[in-house]
Amino acid sequence: MPETIADSAARKQVLIIKTGYSETLDQYTTGAVSLGDVLRTTVILHLFPPETHAVTWLTDLKSLPLLKDNPYIERLLTVNPFTPYQLTAEWFDIVVNFEKEPGICVVADRIPAWRHYGFRFDPSTRIAQAYDHADEAITMSKDPDFKRQQTKSWAVMLWGMLGQRYNGEGYILGYQPKSLVTHDVGLNHLVGVRYPLKRWPEERWNALQASLAQAGYSVSWQQGEHDIESYIEWINTCRVVVTNDSLGLHIAMALGKKVIALFGPTLASEIDATKDVVKLLPEKPCVCDFAAARCVRDEACIATITPQVVVDTVSKLLSGNPS
Repeated sequence: MPETIADSAARKQVLIIKTGYSETLDQYTTGAVSLGDVLRTTVILHLFPPETHAVTWLTDLKSLPLLKDNPYIERLLTVNPFTPYQLTAEWFDIVVNFEKEPGICVVADRIPAWRHYGFRFDPSTRIAQAYDHADEAITMSKDPDFKRQQTKSWAVMLWGMLGQRYNGEGYILGYQPKSLVTHDVGLNHLVGVRYPLKRWPEERWNALQASLAQAGYSVSWQQGEHDIESYIEWINTCRVVVTNDSLGLHIAMALGKKVIALFGPTLASEIDATKDVVKLLPEKPCVCDFAAARCVRDEACIATITPQVVVDTVSKLLSGNPS
């Protein structure tokens, strides 16, 4: 079991604020919920085992299916107009705020607690700043060039924001699927409308499906994208998941699936390297902002990943030889 932030006979009261409104390590705050950000933040729950900590997690209603029934979370709260009044009337040993939205930072700062981690509100600049250990995360979210130079994974960064050293712990998904494996390969081909450059082109997906079928593999296209529980059930039916950098990637990792992750303008280094996760990158390093509408090159960077490379990787993973 990893070293915990607090350890005593009495259970410590912990508040985690992660709604998904802002990307923890990126500059964007759109108000839309980044479900992938919420799920991969669950890696910090290993620091707060339920035997010694009572965790309250504040999130958006859309994220509840990812967090409910999580054995590490004692209480789930959703954002509403009355939430700030409730939380500022309570007391916690530890408050962890992973949201950079200024209003959330103001509320988090006013919640009584022995220790605060993550992001705080700076009244002079009127933007989010860092508590102890979070300076690097703030710099990454403000400076895209600095971010591209980083090799630390998301989990390493999050644990570091709490002054801890990451040891390879995984995501903790609350919902446990009941479906059985019925397909060799799942094609998780969609991405959110905000970041189209993260998607491998449609013609590449179609060519991949044809090549996999010709090689004798059973293939299933993405299902359940409008219902998280159905989406989790579909991912669980696949032996290998081929995916863009999206929520499906993180769900597949949480379920312990073999994963082939296709990266374009986002950082592959943010995903931990494991024997079950193969990261495929473009021929040339991307220079685009992943939130851009179009690639600066004639052909999108991610398009240089060929279907044949993916087929070969599927064969290696299913044969138990990913190298």
